[in-house]
Amino acid sequence: MPIRALRMTLHPGQEAEYRRRHDAIWPALVTALREAGVEEYRIFLDPESRHLFAIMTLADDHRVDDLPSLPVMQRWWHAMADIMDTEPDASPQSVALDEVFTLLSEE
Repeated sequence: MPIRALRMTLHPGQEAEYRRRHDAIWPALVTALREAGVEEYRIFLDPESRHLFAIMTLADDHRVDDLPSLPVMQRWWHAMADIMDTEPDASPQSVALDEVFTLLSEE
């Protein structure tokens, strides 16, 4: 079961708005994530740095790398672009995080 983790950054003062928008996440986006093999997706906020730490647990046969080409993903990026650091295509600026070690595992 692969795991991907990344770091993104919110603009100052946008923490509550980010939560509000994710509380109303589009069902079509949730469906796209599940169909791509995302089994669990958690996002954590460091309020001091405004960094978001996203952790995705993926199916072994996931197709997460196909998500950026989906119109629903591109629409979501544009809908979020005003509250976080983004790339020119409106995708979130992100840094992939390397796994250092696994302390506990259910496997």
